[in-house]
Amino acid sequence: MKNYVFDIDGTLTPSRLPIEKKFETFFLDWMNGKNVYLVTGSDKEKTVEQVGEKIWSSVKRVYQSCGNQVFENGKLIKQIEFHLDEKMEFLLNNFLASSNWTEKFGNHFEQRVGLVNFSIIGRNCTQDKREQYYQWDLINQERIRICKTLMHKFPDIEASVGGEISIDIHEKGKNKAQILDEIEGEIYFFGDKMDKGGNDYPIAHRLELEKREHKLFKVNSPTETWNLLKELN
Repeated sequence: MKNYVFDIDGTLTPSRLPIEKKFETFFLDWMNGKNVYLVTGSDKEKTVEQVGEKIWSSVKRVYQSCGNQVFENGKLIKQIEFHLDEKMEFLLNNFLASSNWTEKFGNHFEQRVGLVNFSIIGRNCTQDKREQYYQWDLINQERIRICKTLMHKFPDIEASVGGEISIDIHEKGKNKAQILDEIEGEIYFFGDKMDKGGNDYPIAHRLELEKREHKLFKVNSPTETWNLLKELN
């Protein structure tokens, strides 16, 4: 049986925003009789805010925090802890102080189960500022540079670009690809950050490396995902 695996930000919903209501209705109906999984860098609370309680509790499993916290039928079945050490935090604070992006809005470090989410602009920024930073970062590649520096200085951790404004930092190997250890059979994976450095890349890379039966759907928006699902129907 096919397994359908979905990223959330930029794939099922706009980044950190709720799923479009008509898409939610369609998706709930589309899921019937299918093995559907969600995988995201976000925590449970944010995910429920975005996809809604019905979708969250109806999928086979939800892999929160890049798979470091796992819910099955709405029940917690696994979680892994991770915290920054002082040297990592010191380096990240240096990036924060020296960034060419000068507008800061607070909540730069967010502790999640199994990972730390770091943002230069800060997660308290408005949606408008979030989009401005995202466009600025596409040109300046600040998040990619931070990730590369972190992994060079701390070989036991991984850092990847997630969403529009942040970086996911976790123990090496505890990225989204770890979910493939638990899902057997053909994988249909939908994500918007499949390029190297993005937090969907580990899944796409491992599927191709291991030559598992799979199909990758790199999308640019929830609308594109919706259209692809209509075609698959």
